[in-house]
Amino acid sequence: MRMRDTVDTQISLIMRGSVSLETEGELRDQLREKRPLRIKFGADPSAPDIHLGHTLVLNKLKIFQELGHEVIFIIGDFTARIGDPSGRSKTRRQLSKEEVAQNAETYAQQVFKILDPKKTRVVFNSEWLDRLTFEDIVRLASKVTVAQLLQRDDYAKRYAGGVPISLHEFLYPLAQGFDSIHIKADVEIGGTDQTFNLLLGRELQKSYGQKPQVIITMPLLEGLDGVEKMSKSLGNSIGITEPPFEIFGKIMSISDDLMARYFELLTDLDYKKLQKELNHPKAIKVKLAWELVKRFHGAEEAESARNNFELTFARKGVPDDADWVKVIPVHAGEHKIVQLIKESGLAPSGSEARRKIKEGAVRIDNEKVIDENATLIVMRGEKKQHILSVGKRKFARIKEQG
Repeated sequence: MRMRDTVDTQISLIMRGSVSLETEGELRDQLREKRPLRIKFGADPSAPDIHLGHTLVLNKLKIFQELGHEVIFIIGDFTARIGDPSGRSKTRRQLSKEEVAQNAETYAQQVFKILDPKKTRVVFNSEWLDRLTFEDIVRLASKVTVAQLLQRDDYAKRYAGGVPISLHEFLYPLAQGFDSIHIKADVEIGGTDQTFNLLLGRELQKSYGQKPQVIITMPLLEGLDGVEKMSKSLGNSIGITEPPFEIFGKIMSISDDLMARYFELLTDLDYKKLQKELNHPKAIKVKLAWELVKRFHGAEEAESARNNFELTFARKGVPDDADWVKVIPVHAGEHKIVQLIKESGLAPSGSEARRKIKEGAVRIDNEKVIDENATLIVMRGEKKQHILSVGKRKFARIKEQG
């Protein structure tokens, strides 16, 4: 155990890379007790894979484990059936019990790529939420006012804009807060988009006679598009169990601006130092891709992914200083090249895409496209990525999303 470390040392490690702490005084008091704290993290299995965005919180949980504390990883198989409204401009689709169960199984397996299984307690919140009676839910709801709930940005914006808010969505933060009550959480960690839910959990614990949990928020990782939060549903994520070549290729597709952000949030490497040492954006990006593949698949697979990537894209005529736009996930089948150009952002409109084809500026896998009505057939289960280019520098990747 490292609980022998000074409180200041533990606070410094815990807060590195964090956004906020509520409150430092309470955390110091907990650490002075020199007992293993119950560190809560909940994840709804709304998609089957854990992606790089999740790892920001998981890495923080790992630090708590190294300091001698217990991580309670709550798989929200019950709350996933409600649907987390956080950051949503409309009601999230409710998942079936079967969908949630399938996704939850993969979550439980993947989390141990980062966390120590000996110091992790994995639980499912259906274990206690399924047992609540209607009377229990009414009593829980009585602890919170509608005014409190409408202070939340996404609720307030939807209400002001006349966008419907279903009553069950108000129950989500209550259910998440009840998780904290049930496990008697000392600390809860989540992304900044979860701030409202985390703070409400504190208030609910107080109303049930418990000491309020300390709240630590982590930054949100932008997805491959560099705009939206990384999300499987938005098609901009990198799953930690994806094949090494897929992870490597996706990292190589991100913008230079996003690369700096990924170095900051996902590695311990000094980005500015690497800029001086490697002196080329592509070389730095290769280093990032190699490090991330190594973390989840090992050094041998990382080296193989790098070699395969360089061979593949050298054959397809992609220059070292190419401007990658994005990865376009598509369903298996036939796709019009004009539409792919537009969707990728390589041209602002269909008419502009057709003009580029007429000019001879469009290529698929280094083969010139000469027909405005040309299509690309993507096979089901196809692992390779197709390279779409407009001009000599702008490229996008197309892959079957399975």
